[in-house]
Amino acid sequence: MQNEKEMKFATKAIHAGLEPDPATGAIMTPIYQTSTYVQEEVGVHKGYEYSRTLNPTRHALEKNLAAIENGKFGACFGSGLAAMDCILKMFNPGDEIISTNDLYGGSYRIFTTIFQKYGIKFHFVSMHDTHEIKEKINANTKMIWVETPTNPMMNIIDIEAVSKVAKTSNCLLAVDNTFATPYLQTPLDLGADIVMHSATKYLGGHSDVVMGALIVKDEKLAKEIYRIQNSSGAVCGPQDSFLVLRGIKTLHLRVQRHCENGKTIANFLKNHPKVDNVYWPGLESHPNHEVAKKQMRDFGGMVSFTLKGNKLADALNVVKKVEIFALAESLGGVESLIGHPATMTHAAIPKEKREKTGVVDSLIRLSVGVEDAEDLIEDLKNALN
Repeated sequence: MQNEKEMKFATKAIHAGLEPDPATGAIMTPIYQTSTYVQEEVGVHKGYEYSRTLNPTRHALEKNLAAIENGKFGACFGSGLAAMDCILKMFNPGDEIISTNDLYGGSYRIFTTIFQKYGIKFHFVSMHDTHEIKEKINANTKMIWVETPTNPMMNIIDIEAVSKVAKTSNCLLAVDNTFATPYLQTPLDLGADIVMHSATKYLGGHSDVVMGALIVKDEKLAKEIYRIQNSSGAVCGPQDSFLVLRGIKTLHLRVQRHCENGKTIANFLKNHPKVDNVYWPGLESHPNHEVAKKQMRDFGGMVSFTLKGNKLADALNVVKKVEIFALAESLGGVESLIGHPATMTHAAIPKEKREKTGVVDSLIRLSVGVEDAEDLIEDLKNALN
């Protein structure tokens, strides 16, 4: 087969790291629903000993993820937060981590309620430029944590600029690439050391699996990730691995439609008399639009907006009245979802802190699906009116 590095994205998504099953010729990677593997004699086996350590279905997915992120090593976990947990276990009491201040509430929660009590210090700063990052860097800084686009304000952080700061300061740069997916941006190519995904979202794409993933280029870093993955045991099962492998095969098709619908919805909301601000990086009015154009291939299907008057009751009324958009946590599935960050995904963040980043009471977040855009607009129009 053609060298994976020479393949275009769509070809890699379908073929990279995957081979027909040698036993039957099955084109789809089988679900190896087994916990252990028979050895010919002690230490003589086919590369698999115990499924917590390595499972053929999970292994195929890990290779495929590494390829589409232009990395060399992939590791899959039981959830996105389990993947983050693995990264954080690489650090010691007294180490410091700088994170963007606009981020998923679950990320904030694992930082502040789990690892902070073990002596790891977290700084939450705006990353519109690198000035605030540089102010917090010191000899104890071990990692910079970036989400881009951020959740839920859709801020775009310049990965290449932050990577230069990280390298100068001899610390790791980890990027949560969940919102963009490797179809829209590849952070390892921009200088990141670690890419994290909640594979629950766009990679799986069908709202039927919970999984997390890490992708790296550096072998030493990969060995440490695999050591923690095996020692802590927060791995995903073969059935979930199969589902995400299936999802990735259509990732490019789905995300392109998400982007098209996202653009249509953002422009509709921008011109609606009851809508105040619209946050979608494809709009020229977006403060980070030029950075998004530089590092992304398109602008995604996540859109947030606020209502004029900023009343909680108005926002709750809108999310209740939609009919096609489903009121639910999560994102990235083929169906459109609507959420209220202040009371749902970001409820773990104290009100005064979330409001400083723009997560006000009237903020509504949309995961725009792949339905017909006209139907989605009609649904929002009815709810807003």
